Amino acid sequence: MQVTGYSYPWDVDADFLGRATELGVDEVAVAVAYHSARAATPWSKRGTSVLARHAALYRPVRAGWGVLRPAPADWVDSPDSAGDAIRSLTGAGIPAAAWLVLTHNSLLGSAFPEYSVQNCFGEHYPWALCPAHEEVCEFAARLTAEALTDLDVRTVVLEACGQLGAVHQHQHEKTDAVWSPEAVRVLSVCCCPACTESWAERGIDPVATRELLRNEALRLISGEQAENRLPAEVRAVLLDTRQRATDRLRQEVCKQIGAQRRVLLHASADPWATGALPGLTPAAAGEVDGVVVPCWKPSGLAEVASASAVSSADIGAYVTAVGPEVPDMTQYVRELRAAGADELHLYHLGLAGPARWPHLRRAVEEAHRAG
Repeated sequence: MQVTGYSYPWDVDADFLGRATELGVDEVAVAVAYHSARAATPWSKRGTSVLARHAALYRPVRAGWGVLRPAPADWVDSPDSAGDAIRSLTGAGIPAAAWLVLTHNSLLGSAFPEYSVQNCFGEHYPWALCPAHEEVCEFAARLTAEALTDLDVRTVVLEACGQLGAVHQHQHEKTDAVWSPEAVRVLSVCCCPACTESWAERGIDPVATRELLRNEALRLISGEQAENRLPAEVRAVLLDTRQRATDRLRQEVCKQIGAQRRVLLHASADPWATGALPGLTPAAAGEVDGVVVPCWKPSGLAEVASASAVSSADIGAYVTAVGPEVPDMTQYVRELRAAGADELHLYHLGLAGPARWPHLRRAVEEAHRAG
């Protein structure tokens, strides 16, 4: 199994290069465009964390953007911190990948709510740019082109290449476990003008459908945990609208990447999933080189098996060594490979400090032992 380790630009220094070489990862994916975060820096002697106040492009932000324009990162020392990190990796003989987060941008979603996901109650999700908008597709394509300018990377990793939904990590998130999974699905259906126009083109009335979604959301929130009761024909149109927008977004982005680079898509085998790893569409399965599925929980084994069943692309298992409960990595990697995983994607070479490093080492050793 090939092993990809993830990092932030500020993680990559001389000590990091030595650790990555010793660990034996086959590739390091560096965040080139990333969302807001407070990231621990357990290897640093200068501080405990980096506060990325907003989504940013970690390359020079040049002129020529449309209405949606990324912000630079003033919390790093260099305007090209991602480029510097990737060049350092390449110079040390470590292959580098560009890790791009596309539609998760609270700064732009707050400044331009008209381009954000809107639920059936009319509430905007500022962390989620809706890919059904032409402006969002243009932004994602330009972001990709600018991120890759003059970079020697063989792989591009796409995160949030689709729609985010109701529960993706807002400031001081207080919705965890409040809503049932079915309620989250209903609340994650985008009802923005671009999406509702697509509904109308496919024969369902936007006003009646929003009312249907509101009633269903209220029913589920009230405590009824049964499967949602939306008519099958409505569900089909809602999912088709989302998938068409997702496919168009990805295709525009991939044009900027080019055929010479390998494209890895963060996605879920659940077609209704929203978030950083949105639902895998039928078209995507044949248009990318690899699909990376969430394996931070034991349900990851089912994700790998399901993705393997619908895609001929390489399947990457995305695992973490920084969660509250790190599994037996040797056994888990062995099980993931048996389920159909071709690659191991490790989160995170910067966040996992000295106490967590043995977990990463065991994971890499087992992945390479598996072949």
